[in-house]
Amino acid sequence: MDNNVLTVSGLNMYVRMLLESDKNLKGLWLQGEISNLTLHRGSGHIYMTLKDEKAAIKAVMFANSARTLKFRPEEGMKVLVCGRVSLYDASGSYQLYVDSMQPYGDGALSLAFEQLKRKLRQEGLFDEQHKKPLPAFPMRIGVITSPTGAALQDILRILKRRYPIAEVVLCPVLVQGENAAAQLTRAVRYFSRNKLADVIIIGRGGGSAEDLWAFNDEKLARAVYECEVPIVSAVGHETDFTICDFVSDVRASTPSAGAELVSPEISTMMASLQGYRSMMCRIMSGRLANERLRLEKLQGSGVMRSPLELIHLRRIKLDMLCDRMKNGESIRVFREKNRLAMLSAGLDALSPLKVLARGYAIAEKDGAALHSVKDVSADDNIDIILQDGVLGCTVCSRRDNENEEKA
Repeated sequence: MDNNVLTVSGLNMYVRMLLESDKNLKGLWLQGEISNLTLHRGSGHIYMTLKDEKAAIKAVMFANSARTLKFRPEEGMKVLVCGRVSLYDASGSYQLYVDSMQPYGDGALSLAFEQLKRKLRQEGLFDEQHKKPLPAFPMRIGVITSPTGAALQDILRILKRRYPIAEVVLCPVLVQGENAAAQLTRAVRYFSRNKLADVIIIGRGGGSAEDLWAFNDEKLARAVYECEVPIVSAVGHETDFTICDFVSDVRASTPSAGAELVSPEISTMMASLQGYRSMMCRIMSGRLANERLRLEKLQGSGVMRSPLELIHLRRIKLDMLCDRMKNGESIRVFREKNRLAMLSAGLDALSPLKVLARGYAIAEKDGAALHSVKDVSADDNIDIILQDGVLGCTVCSRRDNENEEKA
């Protein structure tokens, strides 16, 4: 009987072998909705449950397969997966081991594009306020593209025709494939760090969504956003849009259009300069003609014909001004003398000596003028000042205005 008894691990191993030996459970395509999604940061594995209206199955996608995904799985997303069914020995639960996964309905690239576009827009990387203006007359134009592509030849041809005085600085990179995004990102950061150009064109010719996918890389988008040099994104054709287009300072419909955006038309510049030259010549000719007429008028004026006559006229005018100044000074002195005489007469009329001459006298006691009979007493010595001298007197008595005599 002991021979028929299995261990738990033995049973799980047997069932796993049965599941893995079934060819129908290998390379299995399964459609379902993602739930209980866990993106493990440490290992990079993706754990989830795939479900429909009636049932669910656990699933896991290991890191080496998860790294190939072009989109980010989300809770509730409907997906189409391919993998194999097996048993996880430790828990005894069967689950789906996913090798590949794509969105059900829209393609993986389209979904990944929209996911990254939405994320970067929410972070403000597409805002117009961060866009840098292109220089009007760049002297060094940086180009980041494939050295063997037709896009480079188109750019060089247009720059040579429109603006041959500019120096073109090429940074050759891959524009598609596994390493393309990393090379594009390093090139942008190198240009920005070393200030190698006044403006940069980054792009390539047309192609499929897969061919253009390197320009949808998140690291490249952030490098373009942080670049201190204005960047023109010129990827694909007019109907092609990439994340690089949205985050760059200016989007060009094609590489040729990008070259036209960064380069002024030299023939137009020359025509403008010729126009400015003609205008300056007309202005200078008119100015010279006006000055010539003015000079002729000056030459024909009396001053130029007889400069001594002008000096004589100025001297006569100066003499007249001197006479007017002297007359004015004499009149003012006369007026001030009369005013001084009038003030002196007024002061003389108020002089105490004039009062004494009319028969009045001044009484003083101890050198101070007396103003009231109350200021003296009987037997006080006082001085009476008259017009021609002073009398020394002794007070015998005093009377006030009420005729009251006081000793």
